[in-house]
Amino acid sequence: MTRWRAVQADITTLAVDAVVNAANSSLLGGGGVDGAIHRAAGPGLLEECRTLGGCPVGEARLTRGYALPARFVIHTVGPVWRGGTSGEAVKLAACYKSSLGVAEAHGLRTIAFPAISTGVYGYPVKRAAPIAAEAVAETLRQHPAFFSEILFIGFSATDCATYATAIEAAGSASRR
Repeated sequence: MTRWRAVQADITTLAVDAVVNAANSSLLGGGGVDGAIHRAAGPGLLEECRTLGGCPVGEARLTRGYALPARFVIHTVGPVWRGGTSGEAVKLAACYKSSLGVAEAHGLRTIAFPAISTGVYGYPVKRAAPIAAEAVAETLRQHPAFFSEILFIGFSATDCATYATAIEAAGSASRR
């Protein structure tokens, strides 16, 4: 059974199989989580990202982790919040599902997610957390024994609590 939970931590310090990077479509670094992961991983990450040709919203790409404690980085591009009427929820769910699909395809069993799209992309955390938790719950229903641990990393205690509540709700719904 997969253990999944919300943790307040610096995602760049986690010794997991893969950290997920809330990237921009170029995959060439940026601000927030993306910039922190690129800085912590070192220049090899940028060099490898240059070979990938970018990434569309909702999809995911895999690179090595370089100087990170995580063995790999799964880069995904979340939607920019436009008020909720431009398919943002479907695109955000796709980020989590695509990332887990890449992890499974490469045998990566411990994954740490940031709060995708909730920084400069403006997605409200209270709307994003349930979408993220349900997308992961759906994947876990389809592949119940594959992942050993999935972490939702909150930058703040408030964000962490919001994701913890969403995980509990999605987990309870999936057990019914």
